[in-house]
Amino acid sequence: MTQDIFGQECSLTDPRALAEWNGAQTGVLAHAARTAGHLGAVLDAAPDFALGQAIKGLSLLMLGRSELLPTAREALALAKSTYEGALPRERKYVDALEAWLSGHPSRAITCMEDILTQHPCDTLAMKLSHGIRFIMGDARGMRASIERVMPAYSTEHAGHGYLLGCHAFALEETGDFDRAEITGRQALWTAPDDAWGLHAVAHVHDMTGNARTGLGWLEGREEAWAHCNNFRYHVWWHKALMHLDLGQIDEVMRLYDDEVRKDKTDDYRDISNATSLLMRLELDGVNVGDRWDELAELCENRTEDGSLIFADLHYLLALIGGDRATATGQLIRRIHADGTRPKTEAAQRMADPGCAVSKGLEAFGEGHYGTAFDYLAKSRDSLQLAGGSHAQRDVFERMTIDAGLRSGNWAQVEAILDDRRAKRGGGEDNYAMARRALIAAAQSEGGAQSVPAE
Repeated sequence: MTQDIFGQECSLTDPRALAEWNGAQTGVLAHAARTAGHLGAVLDAAPDFALGQAIKGLSLLMLGRSELLPTAREALALAKSTYEGALPRERKYVDALEAWLSGHPSRAITCMEDILTQHPCDTLAMKLSHGIRFIMGDARGMRASIERVMPAYSTEHAGHGYLLGCHAFALEETGDFDRAEITGRQALWTAPDDAWGLHAVAHVHDMTGNARTGLGWLEGREEAWAHCNNFRYHVWWHKALMHLDLGQIDEVMRLYDDEVRKDKTDDYRDISNATSLLMRLELDGVNVGDRWDELAELCENRTEDGSLIFADLHYLLALIGGDRATATGQLIRRIHADGTRPKTEAAQRMADPGCAVSKGLEAFGEGHYGTAFDYLAKSRDSLQLAGGSHAQRDVFERMTIDAGLRSGNWAQVEAILDDRRAKRGGGEDNYAMARRALIAAAQSEGGAQSVPAE
């Protein structure tokens, strides 16, 4: 029996296929553009490799695109056809794919955790548990999963640096900012291509309102994310956010055009980067020109997808920004229809927080700020279930705050700003300080009822 790069027994016997499999696994961990090529080579050489077929299917599901479901099902069928010949550990990956395809990604997480109970140093299972939990909005689970297996890793283990990168991100998402920064730096030192660990440190600086320090962290480390798939656009997005907080709008626009939207895809992760950045700019009174049009045109074709509420809400931002009222209505109706049939975990999240947030975003786009505030404020406590990170969801928090300001809900907005600051370890960014100044100025005028829209 052969062993893979992480010391796990593997049913592959061809040395060349095993080498490609090792490349695919490390590619997943490094978010590398080369990953698909390695996996394709594995499956060309060993189409009966059940674990490889399972990873193909799981990777497709993580893309959040309904049109890829038939291909993921084909991968499951191929994996099941050789299930009996696979190792018990490998079968668990197939079980995970089957669970997610049945509409229950949380059961896929359970499969990964079952693997880690028996094989704590299976770094691929660690990463997949981490990734699926991230999609499900389970920050505490991300941290608990990693901390459960950490004692089994030696510093010489091939996956140790990537483990540290995932731990850094989980620490940041659970509010342990000092440890997150230290751990993220250790991750990148251990695994120089660990863009996830590098970006975890960027998240720390975003949350604590240290944009200038964050820029210092990213500058000169571009090689740490240059090898990435579209994740590299997300790291550039972080850099753009830091420039935005410092009021460096020309640089934000340059990064948007040259890096964040370098490839104008309709991948929901790329759409989320773009729409959330444009909305932040508009909330700060910046004219973004016709940049919404390109995004809205793409998102008009995604209204019936229904794979992930996180994706749908960002498609909705594009449609609102691009003034596509018909498509906006179609998407909201579909979210609400899915929410009435919560048989899958995706549909449950359409119901909550999806229904309230979508109505709030629609009202915001129509200029009905009181209604928008009511819907968006109502959904704050459950918004994490939409998935993504604190930084990604913050665009909806900002829209909630600005809707409250524009409708004169001073006390409620101040409470949200206070809560936002507490969740950021007491740090506050320039966005929040500017809103506090608006409230103070309006209140001092005595009769002012709202902060006008930009």
